[in-house]
Amino acid sequence: MSDAKQEGIGRRDFLKHAAAGAALAAGGKRLAAAAAPADTSKILNYNEHMEYRRLGKTDLWVSAVCLGGHWKRLQVAMGRGIAQPPAEAMAAFLKNRADVVSKCIDVGINYVDACSPGEILTYARVLRGRREKMYFGFSWHTHELRFPDWRTKDKLIRCIDEGLRQAGLDYVDIWRVSALMNEPQPDADIDATVEAFEKVHAQGKVRFLGISSHHHPFLKRLVENWPQVSVILFPYTVDSKELPQDSLFEAVRKHDVGVFGIKSFASNSIFKGDSQPGNPMATDDDELARLTIRYILGNEAITAPIPGLIDTHQVENVALAVRERRELDSGEQAKLKRAAEEMVANLPPDYEWLRDWEWV
Repeated sequence: MSDAKQEGIGRRDFLKHAAAGAALAAGGKRLAAAAAPADTSKILNYNEHMEYRRLGKTDLWVSAVCLGGHWKRLQVAMGRGIAQPPAEAMAAFLKNRADVVSKCIDVGINYVDACSPGEILTYARVLRGRREKMYFGFSWHTHELRFPDWRTKDKLIRCIDEGLRQAGLDYVDIWRVSALMNEPQPDADIDATVEAFEKVHAQGKVRFLGISSHHHPFLKRLVENWPQVSVILFPYTVDSKELPQDSLFEAVRKHDVGVFGIKSFASNSIFKGDSQPGNPMATDDDELARLTIRYILGNEAITAPIPGLIDTHQVENVALAVRERRELDSGEQAKLKRAAEEMVANLPPDYEWLRDWEWV
């Protein structure tokens, strides 16, 4: 059975909505940035204990914290050694991902962000039979804008077609294309991406277009000049703050674009422990994770942070953060400030670029 049929969404209905969306984008019209009250009956996988936020002009309501595709530290947390037989290791890995997705569904999380071939294939597999519970973000990043051979309309269409086929998916909710990380993508590449999106959108394969980048001047210009882009993804940590003037968030609000915050935990640099069950820093790290989520959600222009979560306990912990009061008291602010300073000081060499995201 196709995913669309599992969700009760017929292809004809999807194409009707797709055509309407394409016409809206082509005309350059923008929805009002102010969000109307949500009709909870229309919120995917609604849970009364989860907060939901409108994902910009997509008009999707997503959980205030979502599931990032990365599973860093998973091997450590599972206590698996390299001598483990590959078949047993794969079975344990898939069970872990299935358990994490199940717990996400239980607590009302309704978006998963899969941003590599392995992540797409894994999450498509563990979501079979329950695809209607979560929106799916798709980036087959090795066949997208970061690589020169994949910057034409035809190649990008080939990327989505082959990715959907391999994953056994009829469509994805957000094609969140991975652009160059720390430099601007040329205009011609974005034009090609938009042309590819409009084609596959009309075919009912992709609902909305998103772009991920680590270069905020590029993202600001993108939001201001390409109305077909409904969602952007960029780093936002406990060290990040909104610029008083000419901020990326000004453009986000003006053009009604949804935002997923990536690198929420700065590649785990904010934590002291190793995520091994029972490690002596587990309680402190859980508190830091919740403080981080509460801090990020304090910026209402961010729809949701999307941390990588490696076990069901971490899912429960971030869901708890959403339910806690949003404002940090003076003690919590001081603790988070110290943690941010230590995080920045201890960034690994391949993540020092996160220093550029102090002001957004």
